[in-house]
Amino acid sequence: MTKDKATDEEPESDDKTGVAAKKTAAKKRVSTKSVSTKGVVRSKKVIDDGVDRETIRRRPAGLPLMEHHWGKLLFMHWPISAERLRQLVPPQLTVDTYDGEAWIGVTPFTMWDVRLSFTPPVPYLSDFHELNVRTYVLYRGVPGVWFFSLNANSAMTVFGARTFYFLPYFNARIDLRQEGDIIHYNLRRADAARPAAFDATWEIGDDLPEAAPGTLEFFLTERYCLYSASGESIYRARIHHKPWPLQGAKLISHTSDIAESDYLPKLKGEPLVHYAEAIAVDVWPPEKA
Repeated sequence: MTKDKATDEEPESDDKTGVAAKKTAAKKRVSTKSVSTKGVVRSKKVIDDGVDRETIRRRPAGLPLMEHHWGKLLFMHWPISAERLRQLVPPQLTVDTYDGEAWIGVTPFTMWDVRLSFTPPVPYLSDFHELNVRTYVLYRGVPGVWFFSLNANSAMTVFGARTFYFLPYFNARIDLRQEGDIIHYNLRRADAARPAAFDATWEIGDDLPEAAPGTLEFFLTERYCLYSASGESIYRARIHHKPWPLQGAKLISHTSDIAESDYLPKLKGEPLVHYAEAIAVDVWPPEKA
């Protein structure tokens, strides 16, 4: 991956999705609203940063390539300066920020009924666990996800995603156990060049309101495409699903070196966490962006 610095200027959009950034010089608008949670009233920030984050949510034309179910999913997020990420993201992409901060996400979850559209699930191949390490980017104004690694206990998934989606997938041993509202998740990545371990236990919390545009929860979770790179080319793969059914979560324990193994700074402090029990996802093939 190139280490050259990139500018924050975006070229004019010729994107096939028809999504373009509003002028980057547009003045950021910030408002607050009161939110009541179990009798506690707090102020929740809402930001309009001039980026069109809604058009990409529309279902793409044509049939998806694959149908997935994702669940038992924990969003773990840490703030980080965009400058710390700049050299780790291709120069064609702009690091996406919320109120001036970039974010690193670590997301353990499980998948089931993974299949090509209009084909039945394949026993022993369609169900597996995954954990990804990610940040958020813009390409020609279109918001999406950039992955530092994706780790799965499915050799076929690792091979297919590396070959056809140009994604940094790795084989890993992963175990997920649930006891009531408590989930235990353990991962070991045995790749000789980039070994890593992740262990976390969390408690599922109460249902949360649907994330509203302009909020941090929306910025972190409502992402409808992923980016990857092959040579100098950037590829975009679209996904579509209903809004995330978020719940609160309490992180009981957590130890990991997976961020450092993915060349990121050590993640310090307690992460912001959200949980989602299950969601159905349609996935389209990648296209040159």
